[in-house]
Amino acid sequence: MSIINKQHIYLPSPGVDPSKWAVMSASEFKHDKEYWERVENYVSDSPTTLNLVLPEIYYSLDNKEKIKKINENMLSYFKNRIIMDKGTNMVLVCRSTPNTNLRLGLMLNIDLEEFDYHEESKSSVRCIKPTILEKIIPRLEIRKDNIFEASHTILLYDDRSEKIAETLFNNRDKLQKIYDFNLNMGGGHLTGYQVKDIDMVIEKFDKLLKPEYLEETFHLNTPVLFLVGDGNHSLAVAKEHWNRIKKDLSEEVRVMHPARYALVEAINIHDSGIKFQGIHKIIKNVNTRKFLRGLKKLTHHRFKRGEEKIFTSQRIFVNGGEMTLKMPYNSLITTKKIQEYVDSFLEKEIEMTIDYTSDLSKLKEVCVQDKKSIGIEVLSLDKNKIFEYVIKYGFLPRKTFEVVSQKEKKYYYELHKIKLI
Repeated sequence: MSIINKQHIYLPSPGVDPSKWAVMSASEFKHDKEYWERVENYVSDSPTTLNLVLPEIYYSLDNKEKIKKINENMLSYFKNRIIMDKGTNMVLVCRSTPNTNLRLGLMLNIDLEEFDYHEESKSSVRCIKPTILEKIIPRLEIRKDNIFEASHTILLYDDRSEKIAETLFNNRDKLQKIYDFNLNMGGGHLTGYQVKDIDMVIEKFDKLLKPEYLEETFHLNTPVLFLVGDGNHSLAVAKEHWNRIKKDLSEEVRVMHPARYALVEAINIHDSGIKFQGIHKIIKNVNTRKFLRGLKKLTHHRFKRGEEKIFTSQRIFVNGGEMTLKMPYNSLITTKKIQEYVDSFLEKEIEMTIDYTSDLSKLKEVCVQDKKSIGIEVLSLDKNKIFEYVIKYGFLPRKTFEVVSQKEKKYYYELHKIKLI
């Protein structure tokens, strides 16, 4: 049985304004109430996915009435045919953003039985960063009575030959365009094409799990098809919700129950719109000599006989200048070792704080102005190594990489029914 399932994807009816229907992932702008007020003013009384989700900025409040209203909105939209089933099982998504002219994705449904969000996971769908259990609980309350899910989850797959989404895009003149509009709040542009030959697409995804492909690509035979690039908490909520309800279902019902499947956008990790940009560290209020003395100990590594000697040049900014450490690891392991060192140092130095920025010039500026700060550059990732790293070591080093910037995150548009009604 394939990880991808032929569950129907629901779309807004033709009379709905798509630019007001689609809103940014509710997990974003969690400290920016003004952003969400602007969205509310823009959508006004129009049908919108904003009425179907709870922005994370409101999680600290008593949201029982808001959650109840979300469920009522879903039922009303369904009964009044604002949300419609058009027999669509897969959508080719073409997205432009402030940072890229084109990013291709495929909206599809995956089997949650193939997903495990724990670091020691051996499943075919894995996370690249930890899932914070405290974030799951309020979202479970929202989901338990939901009829539909509006998804902002992005899964990454490694298709180096670019035969799946890219082939569909090159032949898009043969596909039916189902939406084409500008996203609100400066999110770019979104175009969607209905994909009807789903069996062919699923077959191509299944080939990425073939032992010969895994051996040739990763020099491993561990079957991993997807990594969760964004929305890991939402997918974890879907998994826990399914675990709760499946206990009371017969085996026959379990196989096709819609809550067993989750709507996601699958994007080729080699797509130019996926950056894996490094998030640089600014260590503030620190004894720079003591910090650097400990950091340099990471360069003292004895290679074992026959072990390949790999080195990474690590740039450090301190005292208005910069220095380079020759780290005896590849770039990913170097990043992990440094993060572990920073974490252990932070435990002992209560005055020390850490800021993060993707702007290298800002990092340099801070370290010139403040002699008690140290800047650590984090390089962009080699996309060819990411799957191999996660398979071997688990999560990517935390707080070190950004897959897509905030305004490039997924907007809600398509829906998936998760209740039998």
